[in-house]
Amino acid sequence: MLRNGVKKLTLETSSAAIGFTSLLSAPDFLHYSRDHRSVYKVLEACRLSSDYKAASAIHARIFKLGYGTYPSLVASLVSTYLQWDRLLLARKLLDQVFRLDVNVVIVNLVIEHLMGLGEYGFAKKCFHKTPVRDVITWNLMIGGYVRNARFEEALSFFREMLDSNVEPDKFTFASVMTVCARLGAINHALWVHRLMTEKEIELNPILSSALIDMYSKCGRIQTAKEVFNSADHSNVSVWNAMINGLAAHGLPFDAIAVFSKMEVENIFPDSITFIGILTACSHSGLVEEGRKYFNLMSSRYSIEPQIEHYGVMVDLFGRAGLLEEAYAVIEAMPVEPDVVIWRALLSACRIYQKPKLGEVAIANMSRLKSGDYVLLSNMYCSMKRWESAEGVRELMKKKGIRKIRGRSWIELGGVIHRFKAGDRSHSETEGLYKVLDGLIRRTKLEGFLPQTDLVLMDISEEEKEGNLNHHSEKLALAYGILKTSPGREIMISKNLRICHDCHNWIKLVSKLLIRVIIVRDRIRFHQFEGGSCSCEDYW
Repeated sequence: MLRNGVKKLTLETSSAAIGFTSLLSAPDFLHYSRDHRSVYKVLEACRLSSDYKAASAIHARIFKLGYGTYPSLVASLVSTYLQWDRLLLARKLLDQVFRLDVNVVIVNLVIEHLMGLGEYGFAKKCFHKTPVRDVITWNLMIGGYVRNARFEEALSFFREMLDSNVEPDKFTFASVMTVCARLGAINHALWVHRLMTEKEIELNPILSSALIDMYSKCGRIQTAKEVFNSADHSNVSVWNAMINGLAAHGLPFDAIAVFSKMEVENIFPDSITFIGILTACSHSGLVEEGRKYFNLMSSRYSIEPQIEHYGVMVDLFGRAGLLEEAYAVIEAMPVEPDVVIWRALLSACRIYQKPKLGEVAIANMSRLKSGDYVLLSNMYCSMKRWESAEGVRELMKKKGIRKIRGRSWIELGGVIHRFKAGDRSHSETEGLYKVLDGLIRRTKLEGFLPQTDLVLMDISEEEKEGNLNHHSEKLALAYGILKTSPGREIMISKNLRICHDCHNWIKLVSKLLIRVIIVRDRIRFHQFEGGSCSCEDYW
């Protein structure tokens, strides 16, 4: 029967295309397709199996059966056409939908589904086609851009919203604060907070948590503390935001103090609380304290450790050089370790040069990313095992895997300036490279030696040094120095973990220029001042 056939095809998408065209013309499809949910399942199977003819047939049926305003079907069909580069058909479909009698509720649902599928470009087209928009429409666009990591587009839509006659609400500000947090854009953060105050937006636990998180991730941990102290403490999410913020800034004892205060005020911690407190211990090498809080989860609060908690414990032991204990945690886990846990072990193996255990980690990682191969290759290079490193790179080439490029950005005057390693695309490239070259000369005169053993190539020392000199965070820092007055604090964000060479170099720069330089990398914050770093060289 058709029902059973369709069910099988939706479950086994590898064979979903087989016989779809004939199935769609079957006499009982009309009866079957009266249920729009079933049509959606068939359409999704077409999308996943690239059965273009079957999807086109479903397109005709959707409108013939009156499903043209069903948001999930419209969004899925648009996504299917885009997947096959049928841009014209996708546009015609939206035109077809808007010729029907659609209201703002239906448009909002279509936008929501498109954003959920990652089709933010067509969600925008849908937004601009509708003559009537309410606050939900704007929130779906802004929130959708946030979920799809299109943060600057989200900010652009927020500004456009402010120029319209629609007032932002709590949900709008929650999304926009997330944008500021992810970008680490303090000027934008201050502007958004000021707008909230002007519009008399009342703080609830969600907004208070978002404010604390925003200021923490923008490098203003003291401001985050002030928000926390004035917030309503009855909701655990507010405590979690503060503990996680302190953990990211390498302030474990502050995080522990907040946890203790939480206990005094009889606020019951949850699993997220313990991820924060364990992370705080991990970032500062507090092994015994980490053990204590991990055991406390189940013994005092009856919280069963989840895979994330085991991951932090592996990270805690691995960073501290206790690799056997880290591996013992993995072996004793009651759940299957995921790729994140194996990656934490691999990272520790690279730091402490344990290639055999690193190879065990690689062997257990079913979905390897470029960074995993780089970690392994980096480990071999640091031990001057060039053949092994070359083997890893050849494997990457064979599998078509490219190394993720380092990217850094800096916010100046409300504008975010982005840099890639070796970047020369910025409009002020000549000026920033002049500043960078001058800094490199000064640091050399002070005795700085580039850590060329970290460059993943068997090439000359001079070539390695050139590679290190143009890392993205160095370019961003040079631009910050070029555009700001002497003594002003500089904050940089980076998509990857800062390398040891850049870390040591920026320490010296902070001393030479008498400046506070803050770098937020993928793991944590580093505050450089007077030749030292807040992480105390433990990250």
